[in-house]
Amino acid sequence: MSNIKIFDSKLEIAQFFGKLLKERTAQSDKVNIALSGGSTPKAIFDELAQAYADTIDWGKVHLFWGDERCVPPMDAESNYKMTVDHLLSKVNVPETNVHRVLGELNPTEACEKYDELINHKLPKVEGLPQFDIMLLGMGDDGHTASIFPHEIELWKASGNCVVATHPQSGQKRVSLTGQLINHSKEIYFLVTGEGKAHKLDEIIKQKPGYEEYPAALVINPFWLIDKEAAGKI
Repeated sequence: MSNIKIFDSKLEIAQFFGKLLKERTAQSDKVNIALSGGSTPKAIFDELAQAYADTIDWGKVHLFWGDERCVPPMDAESNYKMTVDHLLSKVNVPETNVHRVLGELNPTEACEKYDELINHKLPKVEGLPQFDIMLLGMGDDGHTASIFPHEIELWKASGNCVVATHPQSGQKRVSLTGQLINHSKEIYFLVTGEGKAHKLDEIIKQKPGYEEYPAALVINPFWLIDKEAAGKI
């Protein structure tokens, strides 16, 4: 399938994305990206910091997050902190280009403020804010962003973002909605590890019940996967 690329390692995925971002920033004066958390983006951030610190015009890059845990910005669980540690502390992205979720606030307030920020900062296309690049991960349970199977109805929520709840910990998170994710110019699913192989197979082959997984509701993504995650497809 033309929308699936299989790599030998996270590093190869990171190198692919580094080249992609360099191309996009060369083609445009502004590139709005929604980042995800997890181990694969961490590898991408490390590669960008090491190999592209001086070759990408970081002044053109505007960073947002597809989801964020409702914790303070320097909490160990914060997606923002992970990005700071692995990328923002090492490249020259202007502070004004970094648009984080205010996870330290009450979850409802954090969601409302992020909704407003997205409406203010992103260009509108057909009435909806539009990201240039959406980076998504997929959990072993088939969740993406912070839309989990037990709250799959949040995918179709109105607005730009919602407050979601982790099924095990009960932790509150702010997540982009399905309408905003699917409205992005380009969507890249980053999926690595043998633990993802079963769900990936169900979703890509559209096996019975696959639509119960939020990751299956993403329209026309590019799948960037390693050989372990691709083991069953």
